[in-house]
Amino acid sequence: MGADGPERPARHAEGGRTVDVQDGVVIGGGAVRGGGQSGVARDGVTGARVDVEGEFGVSPERLWDVLTDVTRIGEFSPECVGGAWVDEQRPGPRAGASFRGRNRFADDHVVEVHCVVTRAERPGAFAWVVLDRSEDPASPGSLWSYELRPGATPGSTLVRHSFEHGPGDTGARRQPEAFPERLEQLRAHMTRTLAAMAAAAA
Repeated sequence: MGADGPERPARHAEGGRTVDVQDGVVIGGGAVRGGGQSGVARDGVTGARVDVEGEFGVSPERLWDVLTDVTRIGEFSPECVGGAWVDEQRPGPRAGASFRGRNRFADDHVVEVHCVVTRAERPGAFAWVVLDRSEDPASPGSLWSYELRPGATPGSTLVRHSFEHGPGDTGARRQPEAFPERLEQLRAHMTRTLAAMAAAAA
């Protein structure tokens, strides 16, 4: 799932931490994320990552329940404006479940994406892949995840939200010169989405 402009949001009062993107590699706190340059293929796209983290005053269980409800994503994300489980008789979140997401970009272009849940472990992890036109889960366009664990303050949650470009076909391959800006845009959107989810779960 998941573009307005690449605005740079402020750090969150709850202790949220954002990361910066340089040369297509995500860097935060002086440490290179995603294995550094070796984590990105020679095409400059495959393996590129964005990670954002924050600690929020809400339990992992409550936050997990909010962030795994794909039908509510439009409430939180500046880019993904809607989501729905494909199998309404057996909706997720569960590994193997499929859902559709609708992304609206800055030019008002709307794209529907097909996603498959790869991990759903309450309250610690939720992950999915976004398929490209080949619909092959082994070669997705992107991989997304949330990892949650108890925070330093009792009753709080430390959560990491991650994006990684997969080996599949996406618009980034057709416009690689715009990809660094796109990564920065994703960072901003992911930070805003995570904060909004935490506020809804509180």
